[in-house]
Amino acid sequence: MSEVPPTVRRPGPRFSRTGRLLLVAVLAVLVIVAVLVVPRLLRGIGPEQQLTVPEGQRAGQVYAAADKALHLPSGSTEKAARSARLPLPAEAKGNPEGYLFPATYPVASDATPASLLSYMVKTANQRLAADRITSYRTVVIASIVQAEADRPADMGKVARVITNRIARHMPLQMDSTINYALGRSTLHTSHDDTKTNSPYNTYKYEGLPPTPIDNPGAEALKAAGAPPEGDWLYFVTVKPGDTRFTADYQEHLRNVQEFNDRQKGTGGGA
Repeated sequence: MSEVPPTVRRPGPRFSRTGRLLLVAVLAVLVIVAVLVVPRLLRGIGPEQQLTVPEGQRAGQVYAAADKALHLPSGSTEKAARSARLPLPAEAKGNPEGYLFPATYPVASDATPASLLSYMVKTANQRLAADRITSYRTVVIASIVQAEADRPADMGKVARVITNRIARHMPLQMDSTINYALGRSTLHTSHDDTKTNSPYNTYKYEGLPPTPIDNPGAEALKAAGAPPEGDWLYFVTVKPGDTRFTADYQEHLRNVQEFNDRQKGTGGGA
């Protein structure tokens, strides 16, 4: 009768006290990562999620981008904007247009439409304070400058044209304000467009529109706050990089004709 051989037990790995402490520390880090990162990933929002607001975007465009960044149904941020208590000047009457400062914003896992909008408005207020801009009127002018100027180098002159025309009680006649009223962006303004019944129609109504028409960047704000001296009353961008400023109406008409001829020659392109 043979004997059953004894069970062979192989020694398992042995850890020193230092090794056991290191293992516990590694496991603790893994738990923390799981707690902080996994909920973000489950929501579809990565740890580096950001929202970029380009210069000149309108509030409606910012709202749509925020909905997408927050993975919310369309219209969520716009609805929040109507009820959120944002740090806006009294003249804004709760409308954040002009105060959603162009920048890149981090989107935290617990961000809400209201918190994101508040972050943008606070950033705008900080920028305005740094430039010593306290007037809502200046932000309105800056928004038109942002929309009308072909390049940053022209922004100061555009701001001066606006202030000169207001001082002379001349209608601004800015196509960008009509575009805002009609919810579009185009280089072409028809005669019928200039009859649009809207307070943003600066062909029909003298003075500034009631609110900003977009969210201006730092350069447009600076230009509106301190435009250079000049007697310019008219301007037209004949081609990219070539904006003509003048105080002479007949000269302006010649510049406009050159612009129109170029538009016809390029099939309506800039």
